[in-house]
Amino acid sequence: MPSEPHEPSPPGAPPAEPEAPRPWRLHASVPGPGLIVCRARFDELEHPLTGAILRRTVLETPDWVNVVAFTPERRLVVVRQYRFGTRAVTTEIPGGVIDPGEEPEDAAIRELREETGYTSASWRYLGCVEPNPAFQDNLCHHWLAQDARRTHALALDPGEDIAVDTLDEAGVRAAVEKGEMRHSLVLCALARVPGLRLFG
Repeated sequence: MPSEPHEPSPPGAPPAEPEAPRPWRLHASVPGPGLIVCRARFDELEHPLTGAILRRTVLETPDWVNVVAFTPERRLVVVRQYRFGTRAVTTEIPGGVIDPGEEPEDAAIRELREETGYTSASWRYLGCVEPNPAFQDNLCHHWLAQDARRTHALALDPGEDIAVDTLDEAGVRAAVEKGEMRHSLVLCALARVPGLRLFG
């Protein structure tokens, strides 16, 4: 049923305060195709102000982890890989998908070891963010690994081709300022590290 229309303000009266957004009522949810990294879902929702039923796309995506790993020399462990979306080689921090039933910290430990060969005994949770709540339903968990050391060979997935490097703090700032490191989730994770200055 459509919501009641708003009463207009009397002449000369200050404009009415806008109402706080309300949840949209779900009328139907239709599964869509699997897309390898996610599954599409089509929700039919009622607009709380107009009552119109609108169809919206949601990508059901597993949660992710990102790892900010520093060596004992305070160098950041980075990975370089080709990204299909931008068709370019990027500089990022290690990370990946949390497997079903896996805890975020376990996924962070695994991804750091598999993608870079580095391991650490000192871990700290930096919190999580919503990558894009407009159409994704997942979280990205950020972790800090201190005193990380190269202890293993890389164990890449069949679809991965990764080069590992390290950057000092000046190198990290330069990569950010030059746009060489601009993945939004990477920058978000780095911004949560106490004492790390992304800009000079």
